[in-house]
Amino acid sequence: MLNKVAYFDNAATTFPKPECVYSFMDSFYREHGGNAGRGQYKLSAVASKMTEETRSLLQEILHCKNKDVFFSPSATIALNMIIQGTLDTIIENIKNSTVCTPTIYISPFEHNAVTRILHHYEVKNKVSVQKLFVTKDFCYDLEKIKNQFEKTPPNFVIISHASNVCGLLAPTLEIFSLAKKHGSLTLVDMAQTAALVPFDCTSDLIDFAVFAGHKTLYGPFGIGGFVKKQGLDLEPLLFGGTGVESAAQDMPKILPQRYEPGSQNIVAIAGLNAALMWWKESEKEIREKENSAHHKLVELLQRYSFIHIVGPKDRFSTKTRCTGVLSCVFENYSADEIGGVFDEKNIAIRTGLQCSPLAHKFLETFPAGTVRFSVGAFTGEEDFAQLESALEYIKENG
Repeated sequence: MLNKVAYFDNAATTFPKPECVYSFMDSFYREHGGNAGRGQYKLSAVASKMTEETRSLLQEILHCKNKDVFFSPSATIALNMIIQGTLDTIIENIKNSTVCTPTIYISPFEHNAVTRILHHYEVKNKVSVQKLFVTKDFCYDLEKIKNQFEKTPPNFVIISHASNVCGLLAPTLEIFSLAKKHGSLTLVDMAQTAALVPFDCTSDLIDFAVFAGHKTLYGPFGIGGFVKKQGLDLEPLLFGGTGVESAAQDMPKILPQRYEPGSQNIVAIAGLNAALMWWKESEKEIREKENSAHHKLVELLQRYSFIHIVGPKDRFSTKTRCTGVLSCVFENYSADEIGGVFDEKNIAIRTGLQCSPLAHKFLETFPAGTVRFSVGAFTGEEDFAQLESALEYIKENG
């Protein structure tokens, strides 16, 4: 039997999940595993009711009761639905204007789930992608961003609320406020922050927000989605059965079915439901535990002179505040070499580029990448003891 794994890869997915997630997924699927919205019988009705309850819980926990919530199999698919659905409309609308191509602004820390979509359009000369100005000491310069927008007005601004490489939080609402003066659409990627970082999704500055159920929400894989401002139309990207208006070949206008074709992953939604109930009951404690683990991680890594933390020097200041996602480089070792050592010591971390090459170019760690640690609410003393033992081993054998 393997020794206990010290888990420091919560930015990829939080692990373990609360026990209630495992138990409710199992019991609900065994007892009520019908197809939501696809029948008038009780199993289907119970599945539909639980799905709508989960939607309401998201509206409450993400502070977006004034907006619509839609489910998708992942945050990546949600981003594709929003970005492609929006860009196709923007491109069509400016065909007869003096503007050649729409301008999309992104942060220097975007995930490939955003940048690869934009690259698909950019190589066809359909859009122009620009990066928001961030200083070398990791501050979003709002005055320079304002000047960027005035020089080349934005059509769409997309921001990762927190970097999945160094954890840096973006002043999202402040940037969106500047963007809205130019009539821009806005999208915040909350894959690394949903529920964990308090955020006002009720704001009219936010057109779209994306969440990943299996990360900071502590749900399972297979369920993500997005928040959309009410009344804002989005061209469907996915097509298929919805259980309503089945005679028509156009996607229905009815929500949420317009953006939720196919059978929903009811067992994953059940897991997310349980996770959100857990969040409601333990919100303060969850944030305190993660914050405490974040401080412990920084303090531990700073003891070793051969480890260099990448990113803001002060991770807890208001200007360069970070989540518990931290990257570093080890002197005389590649990231992959360190990853091999940690694997032998049963420590889970992430090495390389973490699917965010733009961030590493900004951090000057491209192409080698970094060693990334990320804590969660269940990162405990045993995990830190195991990590410290591995670091001492590297120190003694370096």
